[in-house]
Amino acid sequence: MFTGIVEELGEVAAVEHLGDSSRFTLRGPLVTQDAKHGDSIAVNGVCLTVVDTGDGTFTADVMAETLNRSSLGALAAGSRVNLERPMALGGRLGGHLVQGHVDGTGTIVSRTPGEHWEIVKIALPAHLARYVVEKGSITVDGVSLTVVDAADDHFTISLIPTTLALTTLGIKQPGDPVNLEVDVLAKYVERLLGQGRSIETAAAAVEESLR
Repeated sequence: MFTGIVEELGEVAAVEHLGDSSRFTLRGPLVTQDAKHGDSIAVNGVCLTVVDTGDGTFTADVMAETLNRSSLGALAAGSRVNLERPMALGGRLGGHLVQGHVDGTGTIVSRTPGEHWEIVKIALPAHLARYVVEKGSITVDGVSLTVVDAADDHFTISLIPTTLALTTLGIKQPGDPVNLEVDVLAKYVERLLGQGRSIETAAAAVEESLR
């Protein structure tokens, strides 16, 4: 489980295309300090399994499902990426509960600069819109963010200077794709209510599942 608080702005060192999969070598001196084979690291919000490490880099295999569902297939050597290790047991939940399971991709529509921040408008697939609500949480390229406004085909976020400086969201431009993971709690509640449970019962079931 992740929190959506990016630890490091890393870089793609190499991409090897293997038919219906790819092997990525990613540079991240901080997140690889204690990384070993089998560990998880989120790359632009996608939970990947470490295959090997060495000299500040790690390699990870990315299957067709992940390439099709996320924007990782568009990465090339030199691309910047957001990196985060899983939250340690007992650690602070600085963002929100993030699984690293991307639900789909959105597209940056516009950027409106303010005096100390930027408002970014992002188009999203119609099937994800019902999970995005004003002042709710959403993960964009692995960054935990608060929704400013939500509509049927887009939402807006407000980026503070720290986010602009330390994540890929500071350099993404209109037309660029971003990975989206909606709040998993919303999906649990929808599923439970669809089974005919009351709101109270559904809420209790969600709470129990997170223990």
